[in-house]
Amino acid sequence: MSNRNEFGITHLRHVDLAVPDYDTQRSFYKDTWGLTETGTDGDLSYLATEGSPEQYVIRLRKAAEKRLDLISFGAEDDAAVDALAARLAAAGVTIVAAPDQLQTAGGGYGFRFFDVDGRTIEISSGVQTRRHRAVEEGEAIPVRISHAVMNSDDINRTREFYETHLGFKLTDSLWGQHMGEMMHFMRCNDWHHSLALAKGPHTSVHHVSFEMRGLDEYMRGTGRVMRAGIRKVWGPGRHMAGNNTFSYFLDPSGNTMEYTTELERLETDQWHPSVYDIADPMTQDQWGTADPMSELIAKESFNDKDRGVFVAPPV
Repeated sequence: MSNRNEFGITHLRHVDLAVPDYDTQRSFYKDTWGLTETGTDGDLSYLATEGSPEQYVIRLRKAAEKRLDLISFGAEDDAAVDALAARLAAAGVTIVAAPDQLQTAGGGYGFRFFDVDGRTIEISSGVQTRRHRAVEEGEAIPVRISHAVMNSDDINRTREFYETHLGFKLTDSLWGQHMGEMMHFMRCNDWHHSLALAKGPHTSVHHVSFEMRGLDEYMRGTGRVMRAGIRKVWGPGRHMAGNNTFSYFLDPSGNTMEYTTELERLETDQWHPSVYDIADPMTQDQWGTADPMSELIAKESFNDKDRGVFVAPPV
């Protein structure tokens, strides 16, 4: 069985955020969310998960305006990076940084481009790994970055871009009678999704998700963040699509962050995508422990209109 991406994309590496409240955000991710700061470089902070070999999973950049700087995905090797860059350029996709040695933590070889909504996407190979460890029983810190969900005002156009140009596959979708298709779950490996596209009023970050060791660690982490006074958006509960648990919180800049665990891994290439009706309460939360999904909850993750659309980050 293989769910290998046809263009050599392997996994989600990291999500980079620009924030005006830099010191507050650093404190939140280190002291409350459970990430490890592996280094700083001027106004940059690199934050890793203890259970992952990635150099970092969140990069914070001090900036006057909040924005998504970029989303980074790994590639099999340098040849895959070069081939994908050439393919995208030939298709008229705007390349904002040609394949070259990367200058951020861990180095590597990669390039950057704008997706159809104007997000900066990085594809890289050969990034140095870091010493990591097994997260222990009862240790309520993230093991790895799980997935990133992005808002788009045309999720079918965005889905087609990622399918056509990056080889992502549709796993499942959410649908509502009055709103039509609400979310597409996309995969580049055997995880149910590494990227998802949510219907929103504008391009922005919907949420970034972090995998916990198990259910007990997931609940302990959820409780710790609640006790710290961080605003909880939704959860705890368990979704139908992906079968994963969820607890959503707002970071100090208003970006939604999620603790999750037990995200489904696909066991066959012949996956048949399902369309789940959001009117069915089991779709949103199989446990029935979270508040029912409502327009007010949904709006929490619309986020601010991204100031970085079609503007490459400075670093």
